[in-house]
Amino acid sequence: MNEFEKVSLSEQLSPTAVGKRLDQAIAELFPEYSRSRLKEWILAGAVQVDGHVVTKAREKVLGTELIEINAELPIEVEDQAEAIDLDIVYEDDDILVINKPAGLVVHPGAGNRQGTLLNALLHHCSELEHVPRAGIVHRLDKDTTGLMVVAKNLPAQTSLVAQLQDKTVTREYEAVINGTLAAGGKVDAPIGRHATKRTLMAVVQMGGKDAVTHYRVAERFRAHTRVRVRLETGRTHQIRVHMASLKYPLVGDFAYGGKVRPPKGASELLIDTLRGFTRQALHAAVLELEHPRTYEWMQFKADVPEDMINLSAVLRADVKEHGLDEY
Repeated sequence: MNEFEKVSLSEQLSPTAVGKRLDQAIAELFPEYSRSRLKEWILAGAVQVDGHVVTKAREKVLGTELIEINAELPIEVEDQAEAIDLDIVYEDDDILVINKPAGLVVHPGAGNRQGTLLNALLHHCSELEHVPRAGIVHRLDKDTTGLMVVAKNLPAQTSLVAQLQDKTVTREYEAVINGTLAAGGKVDAPIGRHATKRTLMAVVQMGGKDAVTHYRVAERFRAHTRVRVRLETGRTHQIRVHMASLKYPLVGDFAYGGKVRPPKGASELLIDTLRGFTRQALHAAVLELEHPRTYEWMQFKADVPEDMINLSAVLRADVKEHGLDEY
């Protein structure tokens, strides 16, 4: 069965787009959609440039225009239900909160048509066939663990999406990073597609989307730091990109520079633990939101997973052996 998700996008072109075709310019502006899909929307009259509908994909842009897209995206949900265990933290008639394990992809995609969270949700609650994206309103990376909220009906989805857009949902993460932070702080740096590595994101000053991350020190080790991170926005790979931009990439996040960095004199146990940690050390630990129906303020917590607990314990033992001042 086909369901349709309403897509509403609004972004301003950057000066680097000057002279480019409209379809090319908006493909760079909205990389999460294929160029062919965007061209279809142009031809269908779903794209406005500075408030005017433009239906010619070849039309050249000046590089300063406001692009607005109001379209529908078909969602294939037929035959996608799969019996996959879910760690359910809370559930009622309107929302479902889960604790996602590492290795579980959220949405089906190229190379991951089955075995995703969406497939599991459709099996758990068949009514989600009638909700765009099976009620998923935000995502976690495949190897990030922790809390996600799912809308079980359209009114709940509308409310949760609005809360996310208004930045009233609290999302707090636990992470272990390479390097020793002196103090907490804030990163306010736009994020966009990496210029050459198209599967990665990067801090992009021209044409990136606003992204704000707050972080504070929870525990210092000799060459690593355990931090608590709070998101204001929810860009793809946001915490991973922002911490890497500060030269403090997450442990295990090899895509963003998180290579193994043991301190001097590290034990074999510590070296093996760092080498064996092959996912980004990131866990969505706290989720707070307003219930879509009752308007009650709700808080959910998920314990840090065993692999991150073990990582911190081994780093703590290293500090006990060497002290903090030897690195």
